[in-house]
Amino acid sequence: MPRLDVLGASLYYETLGEPDAPALLLIHAGIATLRMWDPQVAALAAHHYVIRFDARGFGQTTTENVQFSNRADALALLDHLGVGHVTVIGCSRGGTIAIDLALASPERVAGLVTIGSGVSGFPDVELTEREDVLFDKLDAAFTARQWPRLARLEVALWAVGPTRKAADVDPAFLALAQELNLRNVVHATEAPILIPLEPSALGRVSDIDVPALVTVGELDVTSALAHYEFLLEMLPQATGCTFRDTAHLPSVEHPLEFQRVLISWLATNSL
Repeated sequence: MPRLDVLGASLYYETLGEPDAPALLLIHAGIATLRMWDPQVAALAAHHYVIRFDARGFGQTTTENVQFSNRADALALLDHLGVGHVTVIGCSRGGTIAIDLALASPERVAGLVTIGSGVSGFPDVELTEREDVLFDKLDAAFTARQWPRLARLEVALWAVGPTRKAADVDPAFLALAQELNLRNVVHATEAPILIPLEPSALGRVSDIDVPALVTVGELDVTSALAHYEFLLEMLPQATGCTFRDTAHLPSVEHPLEFQRVLISWLATNSL
């Protein structure tokens, strides 16, 4: 298994494609691992060097309880692989990392893709009554340290979405979403200390002057929809796409549709 030892951690990563092809760095959601990209990797690798890794606290990566930066981890991996420029594609938490990386190291980022992603420093967004109830359940499970229950409740909120019921989604997708998040339960008691981007991305998003594809599922939570509109307005070279009939994981729930949009955007922007 390919691993990279960084300060206080061993990062698990995978690559596919020719190393001299344009590079893509895929960063997974907070309710998933690098396995969430499995449906797209082969198609992307036909013309790109595809890099993905499990962030600290997820999948097969291991970490000590030390201070760390997701941005530094990503750069360490790119340096290890000899990649100078990359298009960063992030889902949810992964997209937040991608945005921060584009601001911290603009010379390394050629393009940016976000899926239902937040902007660091963004003020709290008023939630719906239903969303408040679902988040309260998450808080209760966390307080009780009921980690498998917490993982399933996270899937109910994010992957199913606040306006659907589990019965409304494809059972195969629901099972996959549960599997992706339950793999992270073993990391529940890890406590590495995240070093945030300072200053946060909120007031600096307009500085990311590279092609950007900003996407969201139409059934995502209120905060994700607000972040989507903000990014679409503030990023100088933004293209927007709302995926229908999906919530927080459109690339997993509708993989072929997401793949079509992404590959077309990459070609249009010569990335």
